[in-house]
Amino acid sequence: MLKIHNTLSRDKQDFIPIEPNKVRMYVCGMTVYDYCHAGHARVMVVFDMVYRWLKASGYDVTYVRNITDIDDKIIKRAAENNESIHALTQRFIDAMHEDERALGVLAPDHEPRATQFVPQMLEMIAQLEQNGMAYRAADGDVNYAVRKFPGYGKLSGKSLEDLRAGERVDVADSKHDPLDFVLWKHAKESEPAEVKWESSWGPGRPGWHIECSAMASEILGRHFDIHGGGADLQFPHHENEIAQSEGAHQCQFVNYWMHNGFVRVDNEKMSKSLGNFFTIREVLKKFDAEVMRFFILRAHYRSPLNYSDMHIDDAKSALTRLYTALKDVPPSLPIDAIQIDWDVPAAKAFKVAMDDDFNTPEAMAVLQGLAKEINISKSRDVANLLLALGGVLGLLQQPPIRFLQGGERIVATLHLTAPAPTLEARGEALDIDALIEARAAAKQAKNFAEADRIRKELLAAGIVLEDSAAGTTWRRA
Repeated sequence: MLKIHNTLSRDKQDFIPIEPNKVRMYVCGMTVYDYCHAGHARVMVVFDMVYRWLKASGYDVTYVRNITDIDDKIIKRAAENNESIHALTQRFIDAMHEDERALGVLAPDHEPRATQFVPQMLEMIAQLEQNGMAYRAADGDVNYAVRKFPGYGKLSGKSLEDLRAGERVDVADSKHDPLDFVLWKHAKESEPAEVKWESSWGPGRPGWHIECSAMASEILGRHFDIHGGGADLQFPHHENEIAQSEGAHQCQFVNYWMHNGFVRVDNEKMSKSLGNFFTIREVLKKFDAEVMRFFILRAHYRSPLNYSDMHIDDAKSALTRLYTALKDVPPSLPIDAIQIDWDVPAAKAFKVAMDDDFNTPEAMAVLQGLAKEINISKSRDVANLLLALGGVLGLLQQPPIRFLQGGERIVATLHLTAPAPTLEARGEALDIDALIEARAAAKQAKNFAEADRIRKELLAAGIVLEDSAAGTTWRRA
């Protein structure tokens, strides 16, 4: 049975969906005012992995991941660029989709934009006001009265006493309590008309937290199975979502809360505010996109992920071993024709790992074991299983030769579009690129004697190999 670590209960729990064989899952998506960074990539890939495994496990999944297309940062950036809110957000939504496709991320079943659900947000705010949990402040904002919700802090483990100790001194006079948060922001004269909606409280726009509560409830219902997002959203965003949703609807909001760990650089959280972030596009200029996906999935989704070129290079080497095995022993069937027998020991071990709170490091260790078995047995049935299990994680989806020559630049990149150069040596025609590829495969398999033999064979033919971080090139002696 699948077990999920539930942030709400702080332990692993058997996953029992509300409706048999159906899963409704909501994940907080991106605020689209800039290019996505490596931290966003982790959210994309992690919950894509969860989505894929739920489907592979036989569930009928409805996956919703929202887009925040109205926010203070968006308004500020559009004003700085002298462009409309819509032009700014659409540009970065398009860029986000390009990044997702590069990383092999499947499109969610629904991708609601906050600006499309303002009526539902207004309805929820009105219900909260009716239930005595929201009030209109003197400055025109509508705020949530945190102390009116008895369960506040249950997700993050923060008590009202703890929060009271951290109260700010410069609290807005319009708030009844320093812990209260905004549901509806009154319109400001300086803001463009496209971010002003009419309401019973006057023109304005929604607060950030109410957006996800309204979108999730509208599409998935008032009570659904899984809510996910980055660990940084646990408090206050997800805590406030619970308060709003349960305060309005008087029922449990979500059964299982999942949070992926931070991406770190030099043991600091990757963030724009610290200036230590890398956009997905910057990373993909240096590394194949599948390597980035592999790197993310090598770590358990709840653990910190330490970003460095060295760690990604290591992931590249591990992924190369898998592709090399599939190149040397091609599967006998296309991936969509392979039926996984989950009683086969390797497949069973893979499933046990994935059912243990999506333990991708253990699952990927199974893939490495299959690659070693292929190298020894040369079994195409084992190659079929490696291809199919890799596909469950969104890996090994390209022809091995394309990855090995193009994506990873292991072989010389000077001749990818032209016929491989040959030369006569000892009466034989040598294919230089093929020999370089064979040497790279030997090195990956730690068969250094064979790698050295190939290097010497080429040297005897007047070809000098030059290794670098970018790959192997050759020149005539």
